[in-house]
Amino acid sequence: MSLKIRPALALGIALALGLGAGHALADDPPPALPLDELRTFAEVLERVKRDYVEPVDDRQLLEAAVKGMLNGLDPHSAFLDKEAYREMQVGTTGEFGGLGIEIGQEDGFVRVIAPIDDTPAARAGILAGDLIIRINDTPTKGMSLTEAVKLMRGPAGSPIKLNIVRSGQDKPIEITLERDIIQVKSVKSRMLEPGFGYVRITQFQTRTAPNLREALDKLRQEAGGTLKGLVLDLRNNPGGVLSGAVEVSDAFLDGGLVVYTEGRDPDSRQNFNANPGDLLGGAPLVVMVNGGSASASEIVAGALQDHRRALIVGERTFGKGSVQTIMPLVDGTALKITTARYFTPRGRSIQAEGITPDILIDALRVTELEVTERLKEADLAGHLGNPNGGGGRPAAPKTDAGATPLAKSDYPLNEALNLLKGLALMRPAS
Repeated sequence: MSLKIRPALALGIALALGLGAGHALADDPPPALPLDELRTFAEVLERVKRDYVEPVDDRQLLEAAVKGMLNGLDPHSAFLDKEAYREMQVGTTGEFGGLGIEIGQEDGFVRVIAPIDDTPAARAGILAGDLIIRINDTPTKGMSLTEAVKLMRGPAGSPIKLNIVRSGQDKPIEITLERDIIQVKSVKSRMLEPGFGYVRITQFQTRTAPNLREALDKLRQEAGGTLKGLVLDLRNNPGGVLSGAVEVSDAFLDGGLVVYTEGRDPDSRQNFNANPGDLLGGAPLVVMVNGGSASASEIVAGALQDHRRALIVGERTFGKGSVQTIMPLVDGTALKITTARYFTPRGRSIQAEGITPDILIDALRVTELEVTERLKEADLAGHLGNPNGGGGRPAAPKTDAGATPLAKSDYPLNEALNLLKGLALMRPAS
């Protein structure tokens, strides 16, 4: 064979083929490398170099072999070239270029895990679960996630066309949108009703927990010092850094296990625990999830559910319960490889199962609200009076003129708020 192989690989193949067997000691353990498979690899490499229609560089062939090996493990393991490694490092800072979309793989195509709020993807109407079958007329069948990300990244303002297959649609949807600088504000908050706050976490970043504490302080001030309850919205949150998920869980727990990991290596068992101190002081908490809630979102939902600290409502989550470790290599590239699984405090694996809500709420949309006033006793002629006074028809609650009812703008959130108010009513008076 006239092959130019890197010395380390050449040595590995030579040893596996038994070329150095004459120097082996009798009491050496059997070789760990699979001899027959490495012979096949060497033969395939030699035939490609000799018979392929065009010359192929050795480095290109070996990199393709490494990529294929990692891609064949699971949807989240990958070989990161220098550019992909740099982009991955940028992703946790909260500002990067692109469409604002978290993707995975399904049946060889690129699947949308979740669009990120206030990004081109979200504004264009891309939904969790969409399958991207073409990017600028390039088919995604068999494309690695690294290649897909590279195609979708580009200068702000530059156009990109996506062809999408969506459940319930008879034919693919073509969406044209413009790339933008994605500045993810991971924590948003507002008051839903007096005393009842709302916090949405769009993605878990290194600054998410401090931003959450700031948001809760602001909501407490608006509520006059104490919140009656809080809705934590993790819908379409694709995950992010593990430390952010642990710290967010810690904010609502008064101690105990948040999550633990297990893998083949005994050292992969890690426990992550909460510190004493609940920032809500035990006030009711409702957590919203859906099929776009993945990874770190599922860690938070699972921890709060297992500790019975929150009511989890919505749809079953995505089910990404694996841990990826980034292993930098000497040439500036890196391996992203799955090394462990996540487990909730009660030992439930999230992987391919997700978190099942305590109460299922479908993502329905109310198109029209029609309120019909029913006849009351107070409307009947000659009705008896109330000995405690009053007895007339109660005044209608005040609403902002022109405001869209919450049930129409976000039906699941309206249901979550109703549940939260019920929990607050059942809470013992302090």
